[in-house]
Amino acid sequence: MKKTVTGCSVEEAMHLLGGRWRLLIVSYLVDGPQRFNELRRLMPGISQRMLTLDLRALEEAGLIRRTVYPTVPVKVEYSLTEDGTRLEKVVAVVKEFGLWLKDRDAE
Repeated sequence: MKKTVTGCSVEEAMHLLGGRWRLLIVSYLVDGPQRFNELRRLMPGISQRMLTLDLRALEEAGLIRRTVYPTVPVKVEYSLTEDGTRLEKVVAVVKEFGLWLKDRDAE
């Protein structure tokens, strides 16, 4: 994965987690392993191609693991790696912020 030029830690994180879907994918994997079609169901606005690309990028970054089970049909699950679990606190803070935004906008 391409490194950022400035070396800013926030920029590094956003380079990896930026975009519309990656942090959302991670948030669903915080709850436990998910299959591809389950992730698609949870995120109806994402295309199959974009989900595939984002899962690959997160896997290449070492944040998620793709496990293939030799069954018929083949079963593939995605889960957080040990490095990926470091994002659990980030997800919790973003969820809390999202709830605050919903409450603020409801007033």
